[in-house]
This record gives sequence, structure tokens and C-alpha cells, in this order.
Amino acid sequence: MTGHDHTHSHHDHDHHDDRWKHDGVRVIPGNQLDTNVPSTAGMDRAAAINFARVGAQKLWAGTVSIKPDAKTGAHHHGHLESVIYVVKGKARMRWGESLQFTAEAGPGDFIFVPPYVPHQEINASPDEVLECVLVRSDGEAVAINLDIEPVEKPETVLWVDPIHRDPSEKK
Repeated sequence: MTGHDHTHSHHDHDHHDDRWKHDGVRVIPGNQLDTNVPSTAGMDRAAAINFARVGAQKLWAGTVSIKPDAKTGAHHHGHLESVIYVVKGKARMRWGESLQFTAEAGPGDFIFVPPYVPHQEINASPDEVLECVLVRSDGEAVAINLDIEPVEKPETVLWVDPIHRDPSEKK
């Protein structure tokens, strides 16, 4: 006696195999992501997993890259939860009604953004692209750009070090 239960016919087996053939596991090559997604200034988003591409109902996943010394506009993602995984570079997050809170994350770190939280992603490196993987809790992308006056003017939050002077000093 083998470990197989043969109470179903071979014909059923074929049917089941076919059922998952085009509706089962999907591989989305990294060079075939969809860049036609809601955009936020300063940020390049690309969708890998969403409703339009693979029929995902409850998840959106893709990549985000932010150029050196760049930052996004303030935004939130409505009712969606977001998870950001930093692949490369140095991320600085600002959040709050006036973007008054800040935290940094590096490669291997995860960032969680709850629904409706106003936030801004910043590339805290002057010379390395910030590359992240992004996952959201719905198959449709939502990005609501906000007109927030930060607690300080954005130029004063730039990285001031011996090489990169504060732009407000350049008169």
C-alpha cells in the first residue's frame, strides 16, 4: 500500500492541475515592474503585486527609490497600512501633523506606517540611492499628497556636515 489515496480519479487530478496553472503562483521579474502608479514628488514607485497585475485583493507590493539628498512631499495612504523594508541606503522618516517626529532606518530595517499618518520619506545619504521594498494592505494603491507646513522649513532639515553646507548659508 502506497501513501497515496486513490479514491479520486486521474481525471480530477488533471482538472486540479489546470485550475492553478494560470491562477496559481506568479513570478514578477524585477525588470518588469509597473511604474504607472500614484506618484509622490521625489519618489519613484513601481508596482510588482497589485490588483491590476495579478488580481491581488488585499496586498500591494513594489519598490521605491529616492535619489540622494531627495525627499518626498508629505502624504498619507488613507486607510492602508504600509510596511517599508530598506534594501540599500539610509532612510529618514518624518511624520505627524507638522512632520515633527523623525526616525532613521538602514538596510535590513522595517518601517511600519499606520493608516492616515502624514509622513515624508527622506534619503539621508548625500551620495547613495535609497532603495526600499514597499507592501500595503490593499490591492489598489492610495497616495494622498498633503500640503503640510513642516515645523521647520524643509531646507533647514537638510544634512549639515562639513561637505554639505546648510543651503540657507548660500547667499
